[in-house]
Amino acid sequence: MTTLQSGPAFPALGTPPAAGSAPSRAETRDRLSKASYDLLVIGGGILGISTAWHAAQSGLRVALVDAGDFAGATSSASSKLLHGGLRYLQTGAVKLVAENHFERRAVSRQVAPHLANPLTFYLPVYKGGPHGAAKLGAGVFAYSALSAFGDGVGHLLSPAKAAQDVPELRTDNLKAVAVYGDDQMNDARMALMTVRAAAEAGAAVLNHAEVTGLRFTGGRVTGADLKDRVDGAEFGVNARLVLNATGPWVDHLRKMENPDSAPSIRLSKGAHLVLKRTAPWKAALATPIDKYRITFALPWEDMLLLGTTDEEYEGDPADVRVTEADTAQILDEAAFSIRDQQLSRDLITYSFAGLRVLPGGPGDTSKAKRETVVTEGRGGMLSVAGGKWTTFRHIGRTVMKKLESLPGHPLGGAGEDFVPISELPKKLPLPGIANPRAVAHRLLVDGPAPGPRMAPDTARHLATHYGSLSFDIARLANENPELAERVHPDAPEIWAQVVYARDNEWAETADDVLRRRTTLTIRGLATDEIRGKVEDLLGKKS
Repeated sequence: MTTLQSGPAFPALGTPPAAGSAPSRAETRDRLSKASYDLLVIGGGILGISTAWHAAQSGLRVALVDAGDFAGATSSASSKLLHGGLRYLQTGAVKLVAENHFERRAVSRQVAPHLANPLTFYLPVYKGGPHGAAKLGAGVFAYSALSAFGDGVGHLLSPAKAAQDVPELRTDNLKAVAVYGDDQMNDARMALMTVRAAAEAGAAVLNHAEVTGLRFTGGRVTGADLKDRVDGAEFGVNARLVLNATGPWVDHLRKMENPDSAPSIRLSKGAHLVLKRTAPWKAALATPIDKYRITFALPWEDMLLLGTTDEEYEGDPADVRVTEADTAQILDEAAFSIRDQQLSRDLITYSFAGLRVLPGGPGDTSKAKRETVVTEGRGGMLSVAGGKWTTFRHIGRTVMKKLESLPGHPLGGAGEDFVPISELPKKLPLPGIANPRAVAHRLLVDGPAPGPRMAPDTARHLATHYGSLSFDIARLANENPELAERVHPDAPEIWAQVVYARDNEWAETADDVLRRRTTLTIRGLATDEIRGKVEDLLGKKS
């Protein structure tokens, strides 16, 4: 690994943020405290974020708060896929797969083409495996048909051709390879851009704001008391409706509403490993482990992402971790189709685990439906849980329809600007929408002058994580050459991204920047020196 060189001291970066920056925490708290909202969304995972976005687009006065960072838990601990769900075909859920494909295509083509990219999947068929070549060949053909063949026609490939594209593929006893197409993303960046869309539509948003209690009026939940985890300030929010979108903590908040409420969900842990790649991969592997489970090996962010596990979790959601048993299981399952040299523990740079929220009930979590459940509590608070990343827009619309259909239609008096969700455009784009290749080209052609041009890998990274907003980051680098320097010599990120995260993306902690605004932690490059410099920059936030 390259040794981190002595970097800039950033002596002049305490200046106020530029016009158009996100409001300060104090300004947002003041706004939250003084206004009365139509909808308070508690929980800044993708379900809460999507609902806040759609509600704000409908003309509602919306507040969104989270005890941690936006997408700070499971929403940034997914398998990074936008997919139709090939395994659901096995259970006959044809309509579900078609709906998932519709949402996947909408996000990757019209809503956020700058944040999603197509990915070819190879599904190896080994002698003695749980599925035969003919069955999987028919399966991937049907899968691609349900996507209107928008990613090509699912088919079988020879082991020799597959090994050219995935050099670490095991070919011993390999009979055939089934091929299909899906998409992948950086989940934290996708969530953050959706927060930005909600804010641009008028929502008041604040992370690191913990709910300490609910407010009641005549027995109904009409707001919440909060504590700012950054500076300890206490404040409250009043709202006509409160939505509990706290994911694994959904029952904790339901207990605040009604101490006698029964558990409504169960949790399944999904662990992942991130490794350095020993060779370039042109496709991903989806290897059947048994009749129901598949293990993934995904080229992602210049790394290799392995996973995932699926086991019931009964502990504190805040304590979910990747254990030694998880690591051993992931590596053992990956070894079905990947050569040993790629699976060395020395290549692991990061591991993470998220919690799937499933409807309560018995049975194997790997067979449980990933459905969204909306319930209403004794105090009128709505709770939403479950669902898949791929369908985040659909979930937001579903929750809005539920709100509109409540007895007495409590949102009907939201004002003349209220627009029913059914009348909103179906494919509203996220901020920064642009062709990432065109953005990267412009960043290279219009780079800082005088001085060196932007490195190609940095230009590609910015284009595929910010879209057209990359030009705002490039402008910061042009104005201060120190910000054009790499944060770490082995990563594409530049220091301008840290300043941009501070002033425009609600970053408050070093982890906000290093884990979710950038990929430095995932790459194993978040050194103490870098963390210290990031904290120094965050301390200069106005």
